Amino acid sequence: MLRILFAILTGLFGAALLHLVIILSLPHFTGRDAATRVAAEGDLNNFYLLGEQYDEAGLANGDPFLRTAVCSFDVEDAPVHFTAKGNVPFWSIAIYDSASNEVFSMNDRTSVGGALDVLAGGPIQLTDLRKNLPKELDQAILVEMARPDGYAVLRTLAPQASFDEAARNFLTEAGCEQFTPGN
Repeated sequence: MLRILFAILTGLFGAALLHLVIILSLPHFTGRDAATRVAAEGDLNNFYLLGEQYDEAGLANGDPFLRTAVCSFDVEDAPVHFTAKGNVPFWSIAIYDSASNEVFSMNDRTSVGGALDVLAGGPIQLTDLRKNLPKELDQAILVEMARPDGYAVLRTLAPQASFDEAARNFLTEAGCEQFTPGN
């Protein structure tokens, strides 16, 4: 009797675990995961402002008080420099790898002078940069990417209609560009 109960419990646990693995891996196999959707927005290294309605990539800005922009990037050849500044009440950025694992996040309260200045790169790229840090990266936060490709989500607060123009300007003028020293 005890063996039968043990076999039933083992089978139920195994089935539950298998279903969990299938459900969690499904976005990866369907091509509808977040990284694929952000990459479908357009070219690499460019922030794209999301609208209120779902676009062709299946992305939308779901919060009426936030404005959101996304950028797909690849640090294989060079690090990517994220920059933004403007007069907005709040902003935040989250950087994810291609498996949608959050690698780094911050907001204006944890930035230097309220400006976004983050450089994401591979371990060897960042080690080389740290040896002789360019002057334009004095205040930058260096983020190490284990995977070469990823995406960033930049959000800003627009709690009233009067903030909307500043929020949109902040996002459209934000940089998500390959970094080359001296440029």
